[in-house]
Amino acid sequence: MEPRDLSAHTVYQAGRGVEEVARELGLNPDDLVKLASNENPFGPSPAAVEAIREAAASANSYPKASHADLREKLADRWSVAPEQVWLGNGGDGVLDYLARAALEPGDTVLVPTPGFAYYGMSARFHHGEVAEYELSKDDGFALDAETVLDAYDGERVVYLTSPHNPSGGRFSLGSVETIADETDDQTLVVVDEAYGEFADAPSAVELLEGRDDIAVLRTFSKVYGLAGVRLGYGIVPDEWADAYGRVNTPFAASEIACRAGLAALDDRDHAEKTVETAAWAREYIAENLDAPTWESHANFVLAEVGDGSAVADELQRRGIIVRDCTSFGLPECVRITCGTEAETRTAVAECNEVLAE
Repeated sequence: MEPRDLSAHTVYQAGRGVEEVARELGLNPDDLVKLASNENPFGPSPAAVEAIREAAASANSYPKASHADLREKLADRWSVAPEQVWLGNGGDGVLDYLARAALEPGDTVLVPTPGFAYYGMSARFHHGEVAEYELSKDDGFALDAETVLDAYDGERVVYLTSPHNPSGGRFSLGSVETIADETDDQTLVVVDEAYGEFADAPSAVELLEGRDDIAVLRTFSKVYGLAGVRLGYGIVPDEWADAYGRVNTPFAASEIACRAGLAALDDRDHAEKTVETAAWAREYIAENLDAPTWESHANFVLAEVGDGSAVADELQRRGIIVRDCTSFGLPECVRITCGTEAETRTAVAECNEVLAE
């Protein structure tokens, strides 16, 4: 017996970890600077760390109360009903729930290329098909309604990433609204705002009132530094609220993740420091890196360096891990996560030396 035909499925390529690279190169992990996975350079909120310690003692219990508490806290923050908040095992877990709720076998989704591979992966897992709209480097990866609508052909779900990974650009709320207005009544527009806290711009959550065709994805992995506990959430139209209980896994987020999320939401100092440092790092990279970059509203910068793989490999040997963007279809680019000030300065200096050789 074998699995079903998975030949159309892709494998998600995550950024390489510090321990993995250190073992391969015979280096001390403490000497490496990882700027490849858009993680929080300050780690998780100290309040979340304490909450994780305290929650460990109750890990034998299912997270019914904490799950409800977190949905209510997020609902209050976004001025929606708790039933409109869908918690998941990371943002990708929420994408799966939306796919389960929206897709019939054979339905098609429209995804950006380059973009987050899991949009298409999740659709195929749920027996859907995938179409793409191209974000061209030649026009600066322009994120506008025309780009999406020119490729749209009645797909059931349209994915918008704002800020976009890997370019760092973003959609205006006007563009999101235009896309929702001009697509079919049975099309759901999913706005992935995993990096939304870093953008000085309003959230598409503002558009949900009175609409049943927009959903917004958020995560605790980035600004809150909780990538390792896997916690994300979606905010869906009121009409979609009842579907959650029919498509989610039992206790969609763990006790430890929910308690960490509750604590992180209250630690505004940690979040503000993270956002402010990312803004400084974006500007520093753009002004000091000896390579073309694109304006970013996220916690990373995309740079055109000639041979992305070669530059990333040499930087790795120097103890700096950046993301080779070949897997995004951009072999001439690397993506540099915003680190601490010291990490960012070191990464730029090392990269400039590599580019000069």
